[in-house]
Amino acid sequence: MRTSIATVCLSGTLEEKMNACAAAGFDGIEIFEQDLLVSPSSPEEIRDLAAGLGLTLDLFQPFRDFEGVTEDLLAENLYRAEAKFELMNRLGTDTMLVCSNVATATIDDDVLAAAQLRRLGELAARYGIRLAYEALAWGRYVNDFEHAQRIVDLADHPNVGTCLDSFHILSRRWDPAGIEKIPAEKIFFVQLADAPELSMDVLSWSRHYRVFPGEGAFDLTTFMAHLVRSGYDGPVSLEIFNDVFRQTAEERTAVDAMRSLIWLEERTSVFLAEQDAEANAYPMKLATLPAVAEPTGFNFAEVKAEETADVEELLFQLGFRCEGRHRSKPVQLWSAGSARMIINQQQARGLMPGISALGLDVQDPLAAASRAVQLKALPVSRRSQADEAVLQAVSAPDSTEIFLCESTPDGIVAWAEEFGAPQETAAGSGPDPAGLITHIDHINLSQPWQHFDEAVLFYESTLSLAPRASQEVPSPMGLVRSQVMRNDDGTVRLALNIAPLALEQGGPRGGSDYPQHVAFACTDVVALARQAQQRGLEFLPVPPNYYEDLRARFRLDGNLLETLRSLNLLYDRDADGEFLHFYTATVGNVFFEVVERRSGYDGYGAPNAPVRLAAQYARSRSAGSVRSAGRAGRR
Repeated sequence: MRTSIATVCLSGTLEEKMNACAAAGFDGIEIFEQDLLVSPSSPEEIRDLAAGLGLTLDLFQPFRDFEGVTEDLLAENLYRAEAKFELMNRLGTDTMLVCSNVATATIDDDVLAAAQLRRLGELAARYGIRLAYEALAWGRYVNDFEHAQRIVDLADHPNVGTCLDSFHILSRRWDPAGIEKIPAEKIFFVQLADAPELSMDVLSWSRHYRVFPGEGAFDLTTFMAHLVRSGYDGPVSLEIFNDVFRQTAEERTAVDAMRSLIWLEERTSVFLAEQDAEANAYPMKLATLPAVAEPTGFNFAEVKAEETADVEELLFQLGFRCEGRHRSKPVQLWSAGSARMIINQQQARGLMPGISALGLDVQDPLAAASRAVQLKALPVSRRSQADEAVLQAVSAPDSTEIFLCESTPDGIVAWAEEFGAPQETAAGSGPDPAGLITHIDHINLSQPWQHFDEAVLFYESTLSLAPRASQEVPSPMGLVRSQVMRNDDGTVRLALNIAPLALEQGGPRGGSDYPQHVAFACTDVVALARQAQQRGLEFLPVPPNYYEDLRARFRLDGNLLETLRSLNLLYDRDADGEFLHFYTATVGNVFFEVVERRSGYDGYGAPNAPVRLAAQYARSRSAGSVRSAGRAGRR
C-alpha cells in the first residue's frame, strides 16, 4: 500500500513538514496550497527537495467552488484553474483535488455540473493533469460520494475522476459499500481521517476534530476493505484537520500518522483474509506485522528517582520486602506476592520519584518488540553484562519504557536472580507474612494533553490492549479525562489520564509532572490498612463529608462505615460487587493504591476519584505553602 499524507496535518514550515514525512517513512505527500503560498522556496525547489527526500508529490489541493455556476463565473474559474495547472507543472505533480462547490454554486443541475467539469478536464488535459472531484459533506448541492460519482460519469472525461474521503462519507453515515461499484480507474485519490463521535455541525467537526485512523470512532477497517475490493491501487493518504496536531512537533505527529496507517493496513489485511477468499488477488497488496497475543500480566513496575528513601518506606509500610540490590547497578527489587517494584537510581540526578517503566508478560518478547518497532516505537537499550538477562523494551509516547518479558506458567522471573532473589520472588517471609498483596491490579499513567490520542493508538496497536469507554472526573483544577486500556481478562489494566491543563503547565515535564500511581490488589484491604497504619503509613486523608455521603448512598452498616472512616478507606458498589481501596500520600510524582475487589466488581471506583483529586490538590497546596514559608524564613 502506497502511503501519503497532506501537509496540512502537521505543524511547521513546508520544508520542515516534508523532512518529517520522509523521516517517518511516507511514500508521498499532498501539497496543501497555503503551505506553498507562505514558503520562500520556489515550486522547482520544492520539487527538488521532494525528490531528494524520496517523496512523490501525489496531490495539489484544494481547488474550491468551481461547478454549478453561471457562464461568467465559470470563465473566471477556468482562468484561475489554468494558473494552478501551470504551477502544478512546475511542482511536478499531476493530480488536483477539486472540492464540490459550497459557496458560489447557484444552479442545482447535475448535467450542467458535469459539463463544466468536462470543460475543466479538457483544460487540465493540456497540462497532463487529472482532476479528483470530491463531495464535501457540507457541499451546497453535492455532499454524497455516490452523487459526485454520477457527475463524474456524466462528465465522461479521462482526466476527471473522483476523490474518496472517509470523513465526508462516514460523518454523514453514508454506506461505504458503494465504493465497490466505482470503476477503479475512476478513483483518482483516497483520503483517510478518523474522528470521535461528536454532536456538532459537520464543518466544525471536520475542521477541528479529525484524528488519525484508530484514534476515533469511525470503522475505517471496513471502509478500507471496500476500497481494496474496488481494485484501487493508488496512494492512501491522510488528511487531518486538528488543532492539537497543528501545535505539536511535526516529527512526532508524522510518526503517529505513519503508525496509524501501518496499523490500519494490518487490520484491513486480517479482516479481508477472514472475510474474502480472494483477498490476495486484489491489486492493492497489504503488509502484515508479527502477530502477537495480548500481554497476560504485569511483570513489574519501576520508579526512578535520585532519592528513593521515601518510596522504599512506603513499600515497606504496605508489606513489600526488599529482595536485594542489583549486582551491577544502583537498582533495588521489592516484592509482595507476584507484585514486583523496581527502584531505580540510574541516571536519576535531580529526578523526583516517578513511574519510569513497566514490564508486561508476553508470550514472545522478540516478536512483540519487532511488532512495536515496525509500528515506529523507539527501542530502548539496557546496559547488561554477559551473565544478565536480555530484556526487550520500547519507549511509549510519554517516554515510559515498556519492557516485554517472557511469561511463564509457573511464574519464574529469571532476571530476579540478578538481585540475589529467588526466581519465584515469593512473599511470605517479609513484613507481610499473611501475603495480603497478590499482584499489580492496574497502573495509572498521566499523558500530555497533546499526545493522548497517540498514546491510546500506541497501546492498542503495539500491545493489543483494547480501549474502554473514557470518563471525565472533576478536580479542583478542571476535568481529568481517563481512558482505560486493558486485556480481555483484566490482568493488564492501564489507565491513561489527561491532566488538567493548568496542572500540566505547572511543571517542567508537562503531563509527566502530574502524579501517577501503581495499584496493588489484595485479599483483605482492611487488614492490610491496619498493618500499614501500625507501620506508620501516611494515608491520603478523606474528608468526613465523604462518609456522610456513603451512608446516604449505600446504607452501609455503622460498624463498616466507622472502619472505613478510621482507616481513610474509600468504597464503591455496583450490581456486580464491591470495591474497597485506599491511597498513600504522594512522594514526588508517584503514589500507591491498594484495592480489594469483591465478587465481580470490575471498575476503578470512579465516583471516588474527585475525592482523591481534591485531597491531593489540598496537600500539594499545603506543601507549597510550607516551602514558601521556609524560603521566606531564610531571607
